[in-house]
Amino acid sequence: MVAEKRVSFSFGKNWEQFLKSVKDENRRAAELSLTEFLSMHDLRGKTFLDVGCGSGLFSLAAFSLGAERIVSFDVDPYSVSCCRFLRERENDPENWIVLEGSVLDHEFISSLGSFDIVYAWGVLHHAGRMWEAVRNAATLVDREGYYYLALYNRKTGRFGSEFWLEVKKLYNASPRPGKYMIEVIYMSIFFAMQLARLKNPLARIKNYSSNRGMNWRRDVVDWLGGYPYEFAAAEDVRDFIKKHFPNFNQAKIEPAIGRGMNSFLFVNGPS
Repeated sequence: MVAEKRVSFSFGKNWEQFLKSVKDENRRAAELSLTEFLSMHDLRGKTFLDVGCGSGLFSLAAFSLGAERIVSFDVDPYSVSCCRFLRERENDPENWIVLEGSVLDHEFISSLGSFDIVYAWGVLHHAGRMWEAVRNAATLVDREGYYYLALYNRKTGRFGSEFWLEVKKLYNASPRPGKYMIEVIYMSIFFAMQLARLKNPLARIKNYSSNRGMNWRRDVVDWLGGYPYEFAAAEDVRDFIKKHFPNFNQAKIEPAIGRGMNSFLFVNGPS
């Protein structure tokens, strides 16, 4: 087991590489991901908060979908830079603000106001204090607004969540050559598993951008390096929201496959 130490994996540094090749198809896939899960045709008249904006792709999607006001923030300055890059490509629209800040900073959070849609997909389990982050983000949902939340599922067993926690610690503690070797091992296992299932791994990678508009190679680094890393069973998330936000109703859930993410849509008020 690797000794505990503070790790500062930069998601933003990783996604800087993604932005060099981002295309319209990536944006369209991100737009579709939002509209399908929210059951909306567009975001006209809606305010949108992108919690932990990462690459900025989903802030861009919200802008393209006509959101009235967009606020994007991340604690990682490289992610902030990525998001600002995409905003600049759209000629710096006044209704899109990009900020550097932490979801764990109560003063910062209280300064943001409330939003029709609070989008926190795949980020709060990396905050270091996941439940506090989930609660802080939920306070920003306006009356009859939506909380779009995705958190890593708790998976038990030999290669469950605890196993991957140790892999992430090892990856972050390794020098660059060690990181690259772990990436190669992970990708080799992926290829072997796809072939064992009589599937074409190259076709899977080629079509990967249709999955929320993201990039397979960048997601490999994102997964292996993503630490802090917490996880929760779907029922634990539902119970937590019900306890702390009794006015929230669960409108939708997309259960995880294995160690993937449970995606939730909560409504602050009638569903």
